[in-house]
Amino acid sequence: MNLKDAAHSVLAEVGKPRKPSEILGMIVERGLWKSEGQTPAATLHAQLAVDIKQNGPKSLFQRVAKGTFALREWGLPDYTPSDRAKDKPQTPGPKKASAIRRKTLSFTDAAEQVLLRFGKKKPMHYRNITEKVLALHLLHSSGQTPEATLYAQILTEISRKTRRGEAPRFVKHGRGYVGLSKWMETGLAFQIEQHNNSVRKKLRAQLLTISPKDFEALIGQLLTTLGFEDVTVTQLSGDDGIDVRGTLVVGDVIQTRMAVQAKRWKRNVQSPVVQQVRGSLGTHEQGLIITTSDFSPGAKAEAERANAVPVALMNGDQLAALLIENNIGVHRTSHDLIELGSSEEE
Repeated sequence: MNLKDAAHSVLAEVGKPRKPSEILGMIVERGLWKSEGQTPAATLHAQLAVDIKQNGPKSLFQRVAKGTFALREWGLPDYTPSDRAKDKPQTPGPKKASAIRRKTLSFTDAAEQVLLRFGKKKPMHYRNITEKVLALHLLHSSGQTPEATLYAQILTEISRKTRRGEAPRFVKHGRGYVGLSKWMETGLAFQIEQHNNSVRKKLRAQLLTISPKDFEALIGQLLTTLGFEDVTVTQLSGDDGIDVRGTLVVGDVIQTRMAVQAKRWKRNVQSPVVQQVRGSLGTHEQGLIITTSDFSPGAKAEAERANAVPVALMNGDQLAALLIENNIGVHRTSHDLIELGSSEEE
C-alpha cells in the first residue's frame, strides 16, 4: 500500500481531520507503510498537498485547516489562507459521522468502484478487490469471510443478469479473477449483448401490439411463474380498475394478497392512477401497477406516500427483464464454448 492509500485508510477509519504527523503515527502503528526517510511526516504533507493542488475537487483529500487534512467525501469546508480564524481543525459531529457511515456500498457496488479505480481495465482477483474495499472502508462487514461473500455476490449478479438477457456489470475470467464488462467492447460477449439488447427492445414493442385481453393474460402468466397462487384475471368490463388478483406465497409462510392493474401504455403513468388503484384495494390487499411505459415522479411519490397503503410499481424495463428471465415470450439458444480448464480459486 502506498503512502496516500494508507492515509486514506486511516482517515476513513478515524472519521476526523488529522495533521500529517498524527496520520503517519497511525499508519506506522497499523503497519500499513514503512519509510526509511528522515522526515516521513513532511513527505506525507507534501504528497497530500500536491494531490489536492493537481486534482482539485477530484482529489480524495482536502485541507480543512492549517496543516490539517480530511477526506473530501465528508463534505467539510475547504481551508484557504484567509481563514486564519478557522485554523482549528474541524471535526464532523454526530450527524456528519452518521452520514459518512451511510455512504457505505453493497459488496457488488464496492467491487465495481475498486475495479474502476485500481483495475486499469485489467481483471483483479476477488481477494485483492476485497482487500481494497475494506482498506477504503467502502463497506462494513461483520462476517468472517468477506472475500467469499463478495465473490459469491458477484457471481450471483452475473448469473441473474445473464438469465435476464442483460449485460452483467462483471465478467468472470476464471481462477478467481473478475473484470468489468464495459472494458469489453469487441468479441463474442459484446456481440451477444448487442443481439440481446435488440431482442429486448423488440419484446417491449411487441407488448404494445397485443390486445388488452392478451396483455392481462400475459401478466397473469408472469405472476404465476413468480410464485403467485390463485391468480385470477378479472373481467374486461373492469373490476374498479383491477385487472389481475393473486396471492404471493413465500416459503409457504408469508402470504400477500395483491391487486394488479396492467397498463399497456406508451405514456407515463400519473399519480391519479396510483390513487385509483389504492382506492380499489380490498381488505388486506396490496396494490401493484405494471406498465409497458414508466411512471412520473408524482406517481412514484404517491406510491410511497406516508400513512397510505403502499403501491408497488413495475415499469416497462422491469417487465421485459422479468419476462426474459422467466422465458415468457422468448426462447434461448446456446452453443458450446470450449476453454482451457482452470481452478476458480487459484
